[in-house]
Amino acid sequence: MRLMYQVVTFDAADLAAESAFWAGVLGGQVHADENWHMVVVDGQPRVGVQLSPAHQAPDWPHGTPQQIHLDLWVEDFPAAHDEVMALGARVLQEAHGNSSGDDFQVYADPAGHPFCLCFLVGNMTHPD
Repeated sequence: MRLMYQVVTFDAADLAAESAFWAGVLGGQVHADENWHMVVVDGQPRVGVQLSPAHQAPDWPHGTPQQIHLDLWVEDFPAAHDEVMALGARVLQEAHGNSSGDDFQVYADPAGHPFCLCFLVGNMTHPD
């Protein structure tokens, strides 16, 4: 079997907010249909958003288990943090504060889907 594309698809009650968020994070554009949006990056489909009017966000880590999450490795964690927050993310779990090696911080997108910004700890400062 030869795959043409690999696309992660999120359910969301608000297609516009969810697809705009991921287009902003990935540097892409939204191709919108009535009940489906595709985030396209460099001409390739990357993230789908499917209309689900009854969608309920997972309440991770203390309630409903997460359903899926993305790990996004970034070079500049403070800048990436600022960008996702400006796009509508909210912090679910602060970074561990490791003094070396890898670390990550957990966020939710506008529909509540968890994702992580992962980074190599160095001389970066932690955002407030």
